Amino acid sequence: MDRLFFALGALSALVSVAAGAFGAHALKARLAPDLLAVFETGARYQMYHALGLFAAAWAATRWPGGAAVAGGWLFVAGTLVFTGSLYALALTGVRGLGAITPLGGVCFLAGWAALAWAALRG
Repeated sequence: MDRLFFALGALSALVSVAAGAFGAHALKARLAPDLLAVFETGARYQMYHALGLFAAAWAATRWPGGAAVAGGWLFVAGTLVFTGSLYALALTGVRGLGAITPLGGVCFLAGWAALAWAALRG
C-alpha cells in the first residue's frame, strides 16, 4: 500500500502543479477573480493532500494497520471530491457544485484523524 499511496501522491502533486500553472496563465484572463480564487484553492489543497499521501505511505510502513491505510484512501477521496468540485465550479460557474465540496473536506479531516490514530496506536 505504501508504494501505491506514494505514487498517487506524486501524481496528485503533478496535477496540482499543472492546475496551478493553468490557473495562473490560461485562466487568469478568462475567469472572474472569485472563480479564479476558487480554482487556486483547489490546487493548493490538492498539493497539501498530495503531501498527506506521502505521509500516509510512510505511516503505512511504520505503523501497519487499517488506520494509516484508511487515512490514505480518505485523502484520495477528499482530493477527488473537494478539489474536483472546486475545479468544476470554477470552470463551469455552476455554484451548486460547491454543495458537495464540504464532503471532500470531511474526508480530509478524517484522513488526518486516521493518521493521528495510527501514530498514537502504533
